[in-house]
Amino acid sequence: MPFTVIAPRGVLTHTGEGRLIPDLVEALIETSGLTGNTFFTPVVGGHLHILEPEHVYTGGLNRPVLLIELKLPGIGLPTPGDRADFIATATAIAAQHITPAHPVDDIWVNISYAAEGGWGVGGVAYTDEALRSAISAAAVTS
Repeated sequence: MPFTVIAPRGVLTHTGEGRLIPDLVEALIETSGLTGNTFFTPVVGGHLHILEPEHVYTGGLNRPVLLIELKLPGIGLPTPGDRADFIATATAIAAQHITPAHPVDDIWVNISYAAEGGWGVGGVAYTDEALRSAISAAAVTS
């Protein structure tokens, strides 16, 4: 479940550049109720892309928007409420890592979905049912 974070240089604090994606990953794992799941945990990750501020636009104007994108299989965050809650969580996490002058309204979060069978790990294309099975098989037992 990859996160892609695109940030204009200077929007994230130095610590935020190193912590934003790990904090988002941890939040998604926790929100999914899969902490410690040996299949799920290693397939949640992300990339941080830092752009020069003059390369970021919204509404045709140069504006330093921080963009968090999350790509999920169909089984991830399945309801509109789940997605809304995670967007609020991701925004709150990002707000902890931005410089004081950056407005929270300029943190955008997008969630998109891979087509059924279009989620692949290690060369294996997983259907939603195959993902459920792999996650269940790796469930942490107490």
